[in-house]
Amino acid sequence: MRLLITGCNGQLGRELSRQLDVGGSSLGLLPEQYSSVYYAGVDIQDFDIGNKDSVVNCIRGGSYDVVINCAAMTAVDACESQPETAYMVNALAAQNVAEACEQTGTKLIHISTDYVFAGDASLPYREYDKTAPRSVYGKTKLAGEQLVRECCRRYFIVRTQWLYGEGRNFIRAITKKAQETGQLMVVNDQFGCPTSTVDLAAHLLKIALSDRYGVYHCVNHGVTSWYDFACEILRIRGIEAQVTPCTTEQYPTPAPRPFYSALDNMMLRLTVGDTMRDWQAALQEYIENEIRTEEKNR
Repeated sequence: MRLLITGCNGQLGRELSRQLDVGGSSLGLLPEQYSSVYYAGVDIQDFDIGNKDSVVNCIRGGSYDVVINCAAMTAVDACESQPETAYMVNALAAQNVAEACEQTGTKLIHISTDYVFAGDASLPYREYDKTAPRSVYGKTKLAGEQLVRECCRRYFIVRTQWLYGEGRNFIRAITKKAQETGQLMVVNDQFGCPTSTVDLAAHLLKIALSDRYGVYHCVNHGVTSWYDFACEILRIRGIEAQVTPCTTEQYPTPAPRPFYSALDNMMLRLTVGDTMRDWQAALQEYIENEIRTEEKNR
């Protein structure tokens, strides 16, 4: 198998590369089909994902069987002030990748987001639920989904949320601020599913072996608020800090955030299998690994 990862320097791209390098994740070994895999990673410095010819040449030249498209503009607030850039990266670039995959007969796994939903639900969204994005980020990611559907027959659209892994993330930001100031104010009326790149990457590599094309949700199990997520981070880290809950209204941002946008892994359960862990277990492992790395680097 020959596999291409776009956006390879992001949190998810790094974890996919790591699992392919070591032959598995903490969830288990890779399937046998990956024993002779060749993979390559590309990012913004390697090719212009907004240029159709550049994308086609890259995918055709590598004779890839699967492309996992992690490339995106994920700075939600920046998308509000730069809508054209967001549309280019999240929609038109996705179209370029989809058209290139269609031309070469390559499977496409395209990563999307809970922001395609309105975020006003009372139960986790399933794959068939109505989309109604409220932010530029969500609107451009939904446009990307639609273009992938229109341009490529062999596609998997995989929505996830509250993702963390190697790189800048909520866990590291909360830890740093708590250590420096001892005080935090965290939103307590937005709910979702914190998701580890370890678990997501392992499931993407399972999905890549399938021909059950369509839309998937892939998140760790359980629903929490940003406030409770932050409290659990500090509890595991053993950091004492004053954490004050606040409302979204008290913590305004340029882009509207979903109030409740938890996802249900229904398609995963019905096809390749859902072995995503509870979010607390995945978080515990992530922080333990972080602590070991810190101690090793001292």
